[in-house]
Amino acid sequence: MMKLLDLSRHARLTASVIVLAASIGSAQAAILDEVRDRGAVRCGVHTDLAGFARANSLGEYAGFDIDICRGIASAIFNDSEAVEMITVSSTERFIVLQQGAMDVLSRNTTWTLERNTLFGDYAGVNFYDGQGFMVKKRSGYRSALELDNQPICVTRNTTSELNAADFFIVSDMRYRPVFFDDENEAVAGYSNDECKALTTDRSGLASGRSAFDTPDAHVILPEVISKEPLGPVVPPNDSQWENVVRWTLNCMINAEELGVTSLNVDDADIGTTPAIRRLIGTEGDGGAQLGLDAQWCTRVIRQVGNYGEIYDRHIGPDTPIGLPRGINALWTDGGLIYAPPVR
Repeated sequence: MMKLLDLSRHARLTASVIVLAASIGSAQAAILDEVRDRGAVRCGVHTDLAGFARANSLGEYAGFDIDICRGIASAIFNDSEAVEMITVSSTERFIVLQQGAMDVLSRNTTWTLERNTLFGDYAGVNFYDGQGFMVKKRSGYRSALELDNQPICVTRNTTSELNAADFFIVSDMRYRPVFFDDENEAVAGYSNDECKALTTDRSGLASGRSAFDTPDAHVILPEVISKEPLGPVVPPNDSQWENVVRWTLNCMINAEELGVTSLNVDDADIGTTPAIRRLIGTEGDGGAQLGLDAQWCTRVIRQVGNYGEIYDRHIGPDTPIGLPRGINALWTDGGLIYAPPVR
């Protein structure tokens, strides 16, 4: 009898906590309410980074980072196209975020202590990267340790600028940066022989190389000089909105792990395990806890795909970017991609 009473009391306390959390979430749900009233998610994206964010001749954006935005729109509106793309440079992205002109920044942005405390809340990591160097094959360089006192193209006010300076200090080499205000300008400077090497995230190097007339004429050197966890950023102090963005990403990751894809998510027999049923909303109340309906994650998977699908579609080995999964494989395959469970 005592155990039954304790369980009953626990249930009442749990219910009280849920009600309190819901009331707090409701009070903080300013952005989600604004997004619903507006009818679209305002998403800050790169101006032009092949594989991650690029517009076609009609101004329609596609890319790995774009699909995070489309997934959020699917979760809220059942419409992956309910997104307003706001292109921002590396130097202006946090200013625009702080001004309240965007709901989420999905723009290959490294998670650091300073950025997290000063500019916004990170809603997870969608790509683990590291900084490197690219040189022209004809230069003969085979290692970044051969770049002593050579001009290096780098974008100002980025983690790339700071990491490169640290690398040259630690390697006891002379650092000759050639600064640019935007990544695309840095790539152009490198292409025009204003420097001997270009440094940025290795994914950015692969993206820039894919746009050259002769990609094979450029080599990404083997050194990885930093850790660059990239992920979406939201304005601070809105826990419900942060959770909507975070769990949209987690939905995609969990879906890949559980084998749920855009092609089978609507199959009648897909819900073979409790974990899948919670993911697709036929069991549990995860949607309500986020302020969404039960089918929020199903819509994300159906309209955008799971994490593996968007990776392969935009930046995987069979794309011009050609990035193997590597550390961005699921944790079950020896990588770092891991999401908390939907339960």
